[in-house]
Amino acid sequence: MDQLSALRLFRKTAELGSFAETARASGLTAAAVGKSIGELESHLKVRLFNRTTRRMSLTEAGTIYYEQIAPIIEQLEEADRSLTPHNNQPSGLLRVTAPLTMTIVSLSRFIPEFLERYPEITLELNLDDRQIDIVREGYDIAVKGSDSLKNSSLISRRLSTLHHVVCASPSYFEKHGKPKEPADLRHHNCIRYSLSGHVHEWEFRKGERTERIPVTGRYIVSSSFAVRDALCAGFGLSLIPLSYVQNDLAEGRLVTALDDWQQMTTGIYAFYPSRQYLAPKVRVFLDFLSEKLES
Repeated sequence: MDQLSALRLFRKTAELGSFAETARASGLTAAAVGKSIGELESHLKVRLFNRTTRRMSLTEAGTIYYEQIAPIIEQLEEADRSLTPHNNQPSGLLRVTAPLTMTIVSLSRFIPEFLERYPEITLELNLDDRQIDIVREGYDIAVKGSDSLKNSSLISRRLSTLHHVVCASPSYFEKHGKPKEPADLRHHNCIRYSLSGHVHEWEFRKGERTERIPVTGRYIVSSSFAVRDALCAGFGLSLIPLSYVQNDLAEGRLVTALDDWQQMTTGIYAFYPSRQYLAPKVRVFLDFLSEKLES
């Protein structure tokens, strides 16, 4: 016996008062409805309906049972209905976590466009630079920068690349000199972003030549905005994503160094739990991120 189907037929029969009416409403035969109700009664070891040749009605036990199961069946059907939009169109609450600086610099200005495009989606965007367990914390997507992908059960999608530059204020370079080779960085006060994968060593390439330079300095901080502020204050130099300091470079507050060397890049990825049954709200946000951040 399919108990859930039997319960649904019982509820409908209790409401319509007839096997024949239930059969017509359900696309079954009256005999099939009667058999299902009979199997349910055998399972429960109680009679649910009083039957005569002219009419049928709930027994006392049937009335009690109907009052108990009718709300449950309704809740199940409501749950089924609630998932229908998820299978057809983007809707519902979308929970995303992303790095603070990258979001403010390059992503947040696009968010209103996304929400205008998909009016049935509500976006909860958490700005946090720490490493987050998105499954445990209930996020649909995590946007992260990574120098190299580690083994993970999560699915990743590359969105863009952050290109880095070595830069400082003109006053810093006037006082301490401009590095001409990567090795010169050993003699500079290097401001370092503590959450990167290159806190203690920066990598540079020129043709076939690669140099990895250990760097030191008196300021290590977990905010790229704080790194930029220290650069503009003339405190030291740093290796920082170009997009974070483009305006400062354009307006002369900062200047670059080692421009003839290829400097580090960081991949920006979207991570999400699974490709299987990917919710439309997740799929369209991934596509939107790729559209806006692709480089």
